[in-house]
Amino acid sequence: MRRGDGQAIFTAECSHSFHFQCIASNVKHGNQICPVCRAKWKEIPFQGPTDRARNNNDEFMTVLRRLPPPRSNSARNPAPTFQSPEPSIFNDDESLDRKIDSTNTTFSVKTPSDNLNHGRKVNIKTYTEVSTVVKSRKLDSFTVLLHLKAPASHSQTSRAPVDLVTVLDISGSMAGTKLALLKRAMGFVIQNLGPNDRLAVIAFSSTARRLFPLRRMSETGRQQALQAVNSLVANGGTNIAEGLRKGAKVMEDRREKNPVSSIILLSDGQDTYTITQNRPNYEMLLPLSVRPNESSTFKIPVHAFGFGGDHDASSMHSISEASGGTFSFIETEGIIQDAFAQCIGGLLSVVVKDLRLGIECVGPTVYIGSLKAGSYHNRVMPDRRTGSIDVGDLYADEERDFLVSVNVPVEETSILKVSCVYTDPVTKEFVKLEGEEVRIERNNDVAKISIEVDRQQNRIRAAEAMATARALAENGDLAGAVSALESFRKVLSETASARSGDRLCASLEAEVKEMEERMASRHVYEASGRAYILSGLSSHSWQRATARGDSTDGSSLVQAYQTPSMVEMVTRSQASLLGSPSGQRLLRPMWSSFGSQPKPR
Repeated sequence: MRRGDGQAIFTAECSHSFHFQCIASNVKHGNQICPVCRAKWKEIPFQGPTDRARNNNDEFMTVLRRLPPPRSNSARNPAPTFQSPEPSIFNDDESLDRKIDSTNTTFSVKTPSDNLNHGRKVNIKTYTEVSTVVKSRKLDSFTVLLHLKAPASHSQTSRAPVDLVTVLDISGSMAGTKLALLKRAMGFVIQNLGPNDRLAVIAFSSTARRLFPLRRMSETGRQQALQAVNSLVANGGTNIAEGLRKGAKVMEDRREKNPVSSIILLSDGQDTYTITQNRPNYEMLLPLSVRPNESSTFKIPVHAFGFGGDHDASSMHSISEASGGTFSFIETEGIIQDAFAQCIGGLLSVVVKDLRLGIECVGPTVYIGSLKAGSYHNRVMPDRRTGSIDVGDLYADEERDFLVSVNVPVEETSILKVSCVYTDPVTKEFVKLEGEEVRIERNNDVAKISIEVDRQQNRIRAAEAMATARALAENGDLAGAVSALESFRKVLSETASARSGDRLCASLEAEVKEMEERMASRHVYEASGRAYILSGLSSHSWQRATARGDSTDGSSLVQAYQTPSMVEMVTRSQASLLGSPSGQRLLRPMWSSFGSQPKPR
């Protein structure tokens, strides 16, 4: 306990600080859990009786009272395993258990009989760029939009459990506010994982260590995970490659696997052990075991979070891109919990696994010209009659849009057939769906432009403009980069979808304008422009929400890909930060002890 501003300050074992009077009153009413990170305290503050012989009749404060140790039951309450020596093989993952306590059935598993009979399937729609084509006309390039929408969440009583490995930077630059915010964000993640989900924690600085093995987030597992996270201390350098190696090793060595697997990587610095600044090869940071290859395009995605203005955005983006994950830019330190919440909101709602989209030409002289699929692996067969796109996993209610260019011979009306195959992660069923045949009408009516197709063409043009601008900026031509973005905005404003007031087009306009501002000078670009653009490219190329600056705020226009599950989890995060009046009172001393206060939401 220490004195501060005329009041006693109590610092708990989890490193969070509070006014003694406030926290002692809270404990007196039976609350022995940290209101910030939810860790269960072993030592608690309480006020002793008044001692008039001390401190001029000031009330005597007893700083700590040790809680009685829990009753010995090694089978039910094993000792925190993060204190154990690190094994050479990480095959000590906790066994999967589908039986769930009756007090929390949220994460039970459906039986195969609860299958797709209630409309629980991916919805496939197609749109042609115009509604009709003159009968005598042939087209060398005709665009068809393929639209996929994942089903809603399985139900409130069932979802696919997750194996999550968090790889956390605890280098010296994370000391102070950053580390405290990271602990709080991890506390939120831990509290929102279910008893069938498993979590492992890797901490890295100059070296890396497995802080917490892959354990189910039962009540005991949560408490042990919170204790492990709250034991983190910042020091040393930044060895991202070693952290990822150990994170990948947890996934490789585990004896059992949950249906969904992912790695979350957070760093605020640059790898100083693996990357050379002259000719950086960022692929060296990513272990081979989590990279897609020819035999399997579905590996383990690494969702990377660049924390603050000094992280290496290029390396973090490269890591996420190569693994099939997303890159988020946490510019405002206070939104780290919201950024994590958005990510796990998606991971905890996976309803489709390993989806592959198939395209087949119907008319005998129709051929595929190109596929526009962003970062998704796609292929067109040599005869150009068939093609495919590896979409991978989809979150509940998530949507994907791909553009196919084909030729249309004179009088031809039958164009394409579309199908998809995937696995339902809950029922384990292999699903095959056939979409309706894509046909075009042949008459002399005035053709109507499809707003749906035009909108997606604008999204692809935006991503191409961002990539061009980034390449120019990296070569020192900031003026050329800004000019490329301005040119896109001019083209965008003249399109049918933008003129119709389409929300995605308004979002693209605002986003690109923001990028132009972040290229005002070399200093601004290095500080935030590069990370902002790369996060935008990640979002558009995967069609998945990423955090940028404070963009998890629901009022932001850049949240075109947020799903209901993401929104719900971010709302839950923000509610936990705002808390009740008593919660706010308890939180204030922590911020005052850091000397800074988060921006109001």
